[in-house]
Amino acid sequence: MQKILIVEDHLRLAALMKKGLCKHGFTTAVAKDGEEAMQQFQQDQFDLILLDINLPGMDGWAVAREIRQQGGQLPILVVSARSDIPETIARGNDAVDGYIIKPFKFSYLLAQVQELLKPS
Repeated sequence: MQKILIVEDHLRLAALMKKGLCKHGFTTAVAKDGEEAMQQFQQDQFDLILLDINLPGMDGWAVAREIRQQGGQLPILVVSARSDIPETIARGNDAVDGYIIKPFKFSYLLAQVQELLKPS
């Protein structure tokens, strides 16, 4: 079973993503801020991270960079309300593998997750 770390400070949205992903056979864990995300990343094995950018304390970009610096090769999918994310990624941010702008349909999130986890 594939395991996903949801890094989201809006606990209601995190719970909805967790519930939907679990219904589709994924195991999930939730971190409410960047520091907690890094602790969980270091303590557990994940197949994918869903990462908000606007987090209290350590922001999502810092989390993604730190994971890559520590050798983490798992896909990181940004899930953020910031509309400038596509431009940022287009400028060559190689710390993340994709983005979804909030609000989104769960079916779109699920499709993106499945695509990133598809065997190469």
